Amino acid sequence: MTKVRIGAPLGPQEVGVRALDDKDDGGVSEALPKYQSKGDEGTITGKIVFEGEAPKQAALQMDADAYCKSNNAGATAETVVVKDGKVENVIVYIKDGNGIKYTFDVPTTEATIDQRGCQYRPHVLSMMAKQKFKVLNSDDTNHNVHPLPKTNKEWNESQAPKGEPLIKDFARAEVIPVKCNIHPWMKAYLGVFDHPFHAVSKADGTFEIKGVPPGDYTVEAWHEKMPAQTQKVTVAAKETKSVDFTFKAEMAMKSAEENGVKFGTPLIVDMGKCCGGNVAMVVK
Repeated sequence: MTKVRIGAPLGPQEVGVRALDDKDDGGVSEALPKYQSKGDEGTITGKIVFEGEAPKQAALQMDADAYCKSNNAGATAETVVVKDGKVENVIVYIKDGNGIKYTFDVPTTEATIDQRGCQYRPHVLSMMAKQKFKVLNSDDTNHNVHPLPKTNKEWNESQAPKGEPLIKDFARAEVIPVKCNIHPWMKAYLGVFDHPFHAVSKADGTFEIKGVPPGDYTVEAWHEKMPAQTQKVTVAAKETKSVDFTFKAEMAMKSAEENGVKFGTPLIVDMGKCCGGNVAMVVK
């Protein structure tokens, strides 16, 4: 099995943080011991809470592609997804700690993302460096998969309607935004780590990180728009430790305003000569 080094952080609100060095082998430049389980690993669980009034998601106007419009009526963006006061699509991971200075086996399972209804599913995905990344196209329309890494190799490939899967991998740890050059409203984020201690919050805001060696850790909750948060956690042998994070409404509003977005106004995405012209997204 392929092994990579652990312990490289992803900084708050940063995309493309340098985690390893420039080598094509993933940057392993020092000999770290392989982790040997003692059977005393613990679990970190918790939930992501939203405090205040959640912003409504932008309505996606897919008129430029008849298939998208007819197969995903009422589609909305997934920038800040809140249901019953819980936040979805937050990456929670161990940022630092004294019990993770090892190499770990890379999962043999594929980290899979699909294109359904002209949106990426899931919107946020976490995986290990060098784990196989599989991209599906379940739509009856063309897509263009274009990850925008800073430390990994960039690639940009078209995918035919219900075409063959794309199989890739990323050598280095970073958060990678993904877009579709054909449909500019399509966005996703990949959290790539050099360790297995990461998760993405579900629709009910919950997350779970299993197999954590006993030790002291810094755990970070990363969101694509709101500032990241960290907490110190001590996990004892076979302990399940609960850690909750709270994001506030003013964080979401401030982030939007800093990016020049005012709620209640339309966003026009310039598609140039592609697909029939501009696309409007109304931010509510």
